[in-house]
Amino acid sequence: MTDAPDPRSRPELRAGHADRDAVVERLREAAGDGRIDLEELEERIERALSARTYGELAVLTADLPGPEAPVPSAEPEEELVLRTVAGEIRQDGHWVVPRRIVAKSGMGHIRIDFTQAECRHREVWLEVDAGIGEIRVVVPEGWSARTHDLSVGFGTVRNRASAPPAPGMPVLRITGSSKAGTVVVRHPFRWPGRRSRD
Repeated sequence: MTDAPDPRSRPELRAGHADRDAVVERLREAAGDGRIDLEELEERIERALSARTYGELAVLTADLPGPEAPVPSAEPEEELVLRTVAGEIRQDGHWVVPRRIVAKSGMGHIRIDFTQAECRHREVWLEVDAGIGEIRVVVPEGWSARTHDLSVGFGTVRNRASAPPAPGMPVLRITGSSKAGTVVVRHPFRWPGRRSRD
């Protein structure tokens, strides 16, 4: 069995949610001990929550007593990034769903189809950024999608999969923004060949 990589020797490795949470907790303890003030605590927590690598997290606790860097998760979390300016991206067929997905569409089209995907998580986070483009999401029957934290400018958001999830089925939590684009979430059509009018 291969040991987890040491973040102090590999600062470029991607950090996961558990790593960020551990740093935030350590910063709060340091503030409670009087080592950093509340203003600095707020600033460091904001940087920790947006950190992408172990190196970015390590600098936030480098001047505090204790471990020099966060301990990586046993299974580093994966992230799928789909980005297009004016083209089209289709993520469908059989694929393994990571815990976090980022979809950014300037003027293009992104389609994410989970119906044949393999999902091992009970919660999946999808961060969208629809400029004036379109992002369509298809989830299997039994899945539930939440768009409460999705901000909308001049765009449109239609969630047709908002019913409570079936027992043991995943919840897709969608965050981000639809500036002037369109975000549609739905289940598969019951009749093959039917086209969406959304």
